[in-house]
Amino acid sequence: MTIRLIVGLGNPGKEHERTRHNAGYWLLERFAQASGVVLRKEARYQALVGRHAPSGAWLLLPQTYMNASGRAVIMLAGFFKITPAEILVAHDELDFAPGVAKLKLGGGIAGHNGLRDISQRLGSHEYWRLRLGIGHPGDKDLVHDYVLHRPSPEDRAAIDAAIENALGVLPLCLAGDLQGAMLKLHTKDKA
Repeated sequence: MTIRLIVGLGNPGKEHERTRHNAGYWLLERFAQASGVVLRKEARYQALVGRHAPSGAWLLLPQTYMNASGRAVIMLAGFFKITPAEILVAHDELDFAPGVAKLKLGGGIAGHNGLRDISQRLGSHEYWRLRLGIGHPGDKDLVHDYVLHRPSPEDRAAIDAAIENALGVLPLCLAGDLQGAMLKLHTKDKA
């Protein structure tokens, strides 16, 4: 199974661009830039969209707010007949420390509003997730404010390092070697 659609989750607008919740945007924007892909506003998908020429995969940055991310995903995936198992969603992950990046297929949504909306609209949890650790504030009542604020310079450097590691395995994902991508990403720190 190859990945035909990579989605970066975040919130649009200048006020959100440097917040923890936008880690998925950061990854996709860096991948697009490194690959020479121009992300263009596509009103019909309510997203910034580009095509990764070597693989033919679509790159998608939903321009709705996080809790409506699934709208862009289902519109593009539906139009191009992309199944959930061919979708990779990059998103911020509270349960991992900054600097950690992990890849998995399926699973729950752990309270993530972007994943909740995507799962509901796809009618499935069986899509790939590239989880970028942003840390946890320690109290669930503080999560909302925490994800909508900028990380400390140290945390941002760790998140950027995790994004760099994740970018290194995206070619494997696009080539259909998701097991190899997981092995490479998850064993990087142990080498």
